[in-house]
Amino acid sequence: MQRTPRILVAVASLLMVATFFVPLWRVNLHAPQYPEGIGMLIRLHTVTGIKPQDLNNINGLNHYIGMKPIVPDAIPDLKVMPWIVGALIVTGLLVAWSARRGALVGWVGVFAALLLAGLIDFWRWEYMYGHDLAADAIISVPGMSYQPPLIGTKQLLNFVASSWPDVGAIVLGVAFALGCCALFLTFRRDRLRTAALGTRASAATTVIAT
Repeated sequence: MQRTPRILVAVASLLMVATFFVPLWRVNLHAPQYPEGIGMLIRLHTVTGIKPQDLNNINGLNHYIGMKPIVPDAIPDLKVMPWIVGALIVTGLLVAWSARRGALVGWVGVFAALLLAGLIDFWRWEYMYGHDLAADAIISVPGMSYQPPLIGTKQLLNFVASSWPDVGAIVLGVAFALGCCALFLTFRRDRLRTAALGTRASAATTVIAT
């Protein structure tokens, strides 16, 4: 690895520190009784309301339709995620320091796998909350589930639910893109070097033959 790829990996790693302080995802709910909307922010280690009482209001609404309350301390993933991102940061800095191409390939591959696993796990979490409903719910609509969209908007009874990446997810995306750029530059340099060596060898063979 040359200087530029190493800098890109180091910057990508340090960028991810921001995810400890900003939300990863944002879920909003709009309805006539909530014209200003209510919502929640999924952070690396917890879930909070966009406004101070939003999470309590969401849990109150969920009670009527039989959904389990959202209790951040009861979600195991929120205890693990800070450690996973912390490990990515530390290993990324070690990759930049070691300048080993194999380490870079492994880091980018693990990063991609973790991003995909995170999206799948978030979808699974939404699915569980939206489908695992109490049989004795105050409001029960046969065949109705209340899973918010992973990305985009969806009508849920008289609510419009929207779910979008927030600053933290964008930071992770930028960090992954920088890692991919570092990988591309590293392999491109190797291809150019191989091509140059092949050209020199061919020229030397031609000279000897003549």
